Amino acid sequence: MPEGKTFSKNGTILKTRSHIEMSENSRLERDFFRRDVLLVAPELIGKILVVRTGKNSFRRYMITETEAYRGGADEACHASKGRTARTEIMYHEGGKIYVYFVYGMYWMLNFVAGEKDDPQAALIRGIEGYSGPGRVTKALNIDRSYYGEDLTTSKRIWVEDTGIRPDIKNSLRIGINYAGEIWKRKPWRYFI
Repeated sequence: MPEGKTFSKNGTILKTRSHIEMSENSRLERDFFRRDVLLVAPELIGKILVVRTGKNSFRRYMITETEAYRGGADEACHASKGRTARTEIMYHEGGKIYVYFVYGMYWMLNFVAGEKDDPQAALIRGIEGYSGPGRVTKALNIDRSYYGEDLTTSKRIWVEDTGIRPDIKNSLRIGINYAGEIWKRKPWRYFI
């Protein structure tokens, strides 16, 4: 069990330390993200999102909630409207960051998944201490400048694997009534 973690009987995290020491070897590599988003999104739960906050300082947060958006056929996915300047990065190979602005006030942080020209992404809905995608990006100071950033090589944001495997639950995605019955009923939201 990783130092600084306390678990309940069912494996959910009850307490974590905000600072977790990691080695460069624990950074997720391209192959992790180049898989189908229905594998990537749930497996991001329990991973550590690292964001540089200064020259030699970083903040680390456990990812606690994601949602999967799976290509052009998924009416809830932005790629369902076709390839645009906004969605271009979703057509790149997995491991890139897709950010977009909603409601005139929030940036949404997504990790591109899958192979090139198969637009998929996992929305980061929650991290340790912050629930809701708008709160996540506000806490992390994520903005438009992160669009297209490569999680596998970036010096300011990446994801690490600690070996933690929490119990993961899934449910319907949130706020996608516009997508129609079939797509709003997909249980593609994952959380601790």
